[in-house]
Amino acid sequence: MESKNKTIRNVSWIVFNYLRISRDKYYHIIMDEERTGKLREIKDEIVNLKDSPLYEERVRDRVFPVIGEGNHDAKIMFVGEAPGKNEAETGRPFCGAAGRVLDELLAHINLPRKEVYVTNIVKDRPPENRDPLPEEILIYGPFLDRQVSIIQPKVIATLGRFSMKYIMERYGLGLAVQSISKIHGHKFETEVSYGKLVIVPLYHPATALYTPSIKEELKRDFEVLGKLVREK
Repeated sequence: MESKNKTIRNVSWIVFNYLRISRDKYYHIIMDEERTGKLREIKDEIVNLKDSPLYEERVRDRVFPVIGEGNHDAKIMFVGEAPGKNEAETGRPFCGAAGRVLDELLAHINLPRKEVYVTNIVKDRPPENRDPLPEEILIYGPFLDRQVSIIQPKVIATLGRFSMKYIMERYGLGLAVQSISKIHGHKFETEVSYGKLVIVPLYHPATALYTPSIKEELKRDFEVLGKLVREK
């Protein structure tokens, strides 16, 4: 009798765990579909964003807006400044020379690119790859805010001074903003609607193309990210 009861308890435990795991998987699938749908809405809005000062140039040049790419449930989100020529031609973020540097840095900390989410503040390419203007950041910034709210990363790594300034000011760290040369690789913690968020300013990967010595600094800074991801 005792053996029979033990068998029943074991079977019940197996069934309970199976149902729990199935429920968790179902919940994850539903949440992922919901995130994907909301991100698709952002894409559709940007594609038709005629109020953007960059819209007419995009249409004239027959290129694409660059919305973002990666894991919709990512622990870490990389935020650059604006797409370059290669990015606008393909619609993919960081797919040119700077993207190869980014891939190398991710490999340095054994973090597959498919596990992170990569985007920019400005979603259309500024002419001649110039710096984004304040009015461009103003019109595209809210889309980035929504992406953060949907994906809910634990860590945001900013790539370059424009994204550093925008993200830190947006999430209550404006008083901590300094020159990127002073605070790159530092961790800044803040509270957002969905919990704790760590922001890590980084040099833009393109800087390593022009100043090779910066790549070693980027590697050290990425090691900070690697440790954070393992902790989360």
